[in-house]
Amino acid sequence: MRRPINTILCATDFSKLSEAVVSYGITLAKEFNAKLIVCHVVDFPAVSMYGEAVSEPIDYQNRFMAYARAEIDRLVSGAAIDYHALVAVGNTIDEITHLVDEHQADLVIVATHGRSGLKRFFLGSVTERLIRILPCPLLVLRGETDDAVAGIQKFPFKRILVGCDFSLDSDLAFANSLSIAQEFESELHLVHVVEPSGYRDLFNMSADQGEKFKQDLYDMINAKLESMVPQDAMNWLTLHTHLLVGKPYAEIVRYAQMNDIDLIALGIRGHGMVEDLLVGSTTDRVIRRAPCPVLSVCSA
Repeated sequence: MRRPINTILCATDFSKLSEAVVSYGITLAKEFNAKLIVCHVVDFPAVSMYGEAVSEPIDYQNRFMAYARAEIDRLVSGAAIDYHALVAVGNTIDEITHLVDEHQADLVIVATHGRSGLKRFFLGSVTERLIRILPCPLLVLRGETDDAVAGIQKFPFKRILVGCDFSLDSDLAFANSLSIAQEFESELHLVHVVEPSGYRDLFNMSADQGEKFKQDLYDMINAKLESMVPQDAMNWLTLHTHLLVGKPYAEIVRYAQMNDIDLIALGIRGHGMVEDLLVGSTTDRVIRRAPCPVLSVCSA
């Protein structure tokens, strides 16, 4: 049942928000007795973040890489863990994906700002692209600004919410969440959200028929959620199942806020289409609003 986490990869750009990622990675590495890889990618098209123009690329590359290694060592200094500092040069998404494959990472941790709308569309999001291509779970910490990091660091994960729509994607999210719940003997909240637009026929039923249909639907979904959890798991976790009505991303965020959830887990299909960039998937929208870390699991 338990899925081992032996290697954790943290990506940092040395902002205050991503420094929180390294701190989180250290905490998780200690908890799981895992190796921690802290990586930074020098992306020369965005090299202005370093405050210099590139006139002699090799010289600047060497300087940036030396600086990045020193910064990583500073961030992890004093932590009694097995860690490696890795600095790569190239496209951030490509390099992180390559490092995950090369080192067989079991978990990746990144940070993101809560951008939305046109700002998000024009700036793009490394996190939202990684969500769709990484072969391992991605843990996302969110902050509105670099200074607003305190609220995102909920640990340990004593209350875990899993969005369940009974797809392969959510099944993978559930399997990973069950393993984490076993580690912390957590409450596991399995939530299914019904969108009213999918049940327009309810409005054509009589009041009695409508109420019976809703009760039958609730009983069926509740039974299906309960059946997902192996019987022996009930010895170490507390199970809660809920059927909610509304927009999935809004209901998941609202539930997490009302129940002081420590971790939200969601599944997502890989290779999102243009519509996801313009409108946003449920996972993207939850990440931009969540009051806690979000674990995204891609079924590729």
